Amino acid sequence: MIDPRRLRILRAVADHRTVTAAAAALYLTPSAVSQQLAALEQETGHALLTRSGRGVRLTAAGEILLGHAHEVLAQLERAEAELAAYAGGSAGAVTVAAFATGIAEVLAPAISRLAVDHPGIRLRVRDAEGDQSLPLLLDGEADVALAVEYRGAPGAGDGRLSVLPLYAEPFDAVLPAGHPLGDLPEVPLADLSDADWVGQYPGNPCHDVMQLACELAGFQPRLVHSSDDFRAVVALVGAGAGVALVPRSALRGMDLKEVRVRPVSGPAATRRVFAATRRGAETHPLIAPVLAALAREAGRLPAH
Repeated sequence: MIDPRRLRILRAVADHRTVTAAAAALYLTPSAVSQQLAALEQETGHALLTRSGRGVRLTAAGEILLGHAHEVLAQLERAEAELAAYAGGSAGAVTVAAFATGIAEVLAPAISRLAVDHPGIRLRVRDAEGDQSLPLLLDGEADVALAVEYRGAPGAGDGRLSVLPLYAEPFDAVLPAGHPLGDLPEVPLADLSDADWVGQYPGNPCHDVMQLACELAGFQPRLVHSSDDFRAVVALVGAGAGVALVPRSALRGMDLKEVRVRPVSGPAATRRVFAATRRGAETHPLIAPVLAALAREAGRLPAH
């Protein structure tokens, strides 16, 4: 009989690629993880992992078992949801990992609404960049992730997740005041190919959007200044340090006197925001109202 607790460990190792990183995510020692994996190999009668450089990868048998692990763990999430519903689980805490603009745009208003409609639900918010919330969710440190699509992100068919699309928003060009393109109704991105750029660090989903938009316009941006703080990005542009692409919602409420903000012509630079839970948990009586509240607030956002 396969112990489902060991399936969680197998999935963590598949996600993190090393025993040490999986152990840290699971709050276990590396030796404990190795022991559980050895026991799982004994239970199945197959080698499940093989060395790959400094890490590990799943064998063919490991990949087969991982697919079943997704199904088993999702079913366990559903079982917990049904038991919670049977017990009248209308009170408890839900941890949401979300990026700063998503918190301001939909999560904070959702908290206000939930306080009225579901006063027994207490939300705990963890500020996490758009590429960090999904690992927190999959490692069990969050119940809901408010995330942004990015290169390498789990796809819609990922067996570990249930995904709820929320909204999409464009990026605007932010130019120094007095820039020759600042008075155009729309800025052709290709016309900024020779400019210095201000942007996010690699790994941030907004960095990916900037890179892809510039690639579609036929050039590689010369990234000179990096910050994951949009206010810092706008301040650097206002100081004449370069140009930038910034999500439209992130510009709301900022002091924009020293910059010019213009829509971009050509292929749209867009970020798509979604909420995710571990598959099977989307019907949990504490999590389902949170997802509904996020969707409701996303539907109230101004049209872009």
